Amino acid sequence: MQNEVYRVRASFEVPLDELRSFLDGYEPPAEIDGVDVERRGNKLLLTADADRDASNYTPTALLKASLKERRLYKTDEGWSREDPRNEAFGEDEVESKTVEYACFKGDRETVLQNTALRYPMFGVLSDIALFAGVGELTGIAVVDGELSATRIIEGEERPATVEVVDPNEGRNETNASGWRDNSLIG
Repeated sequence: MQNEVYRVRASFEVPLDELRSFLDGYEPPAEIDGVDVERRGNKLLLTADADRDASNYTPTALLKASLKERRLYKTDEGWSREDPRNEAFGEDEVESKTVEYACFKGDRETVLQNTALRYPMFGVLSDIALFAGVGELTGIAVVDGELSATRIIEGEERPATVEVVDPNEGRNETNASGWRDNSLIG
């Protein structure tokens, strides 16, 4: 049975320069030869590069991130998104810089598109979430015929389970309409 991803939800971001450095030395899953990075306007596309048996017309899986600029301010602890000065008192200028971030946010096709090599690219997305150290990634996949849950929070893998629930379980049948006993129905 082929491994497959059925649910993905991402909400994390990583500085673009750090992401590029990470991918330069990255060892991708065995099914893909590498990850191609392409910028299109304010989108970053990470495409699976693979020598495979599928048709040339079948698009391989890709990760999609939006690119956003964030202003960071120099503080005693390092760089922060919060402006340390108090605007009401007109303090001196604080050193700042603009950093571009790749934001992986959304579910399913928003973040992980196309079906060929989708599961290996989910592995790439998981590795990026671990590297990012902030935000969250969750997913449900079938690995070797078994359902598997992935949960990464703040760059750390956390326990996750898949629970299948019957929507009718525990429902009290007396709430159903009693059409047989309805006097309006002849």
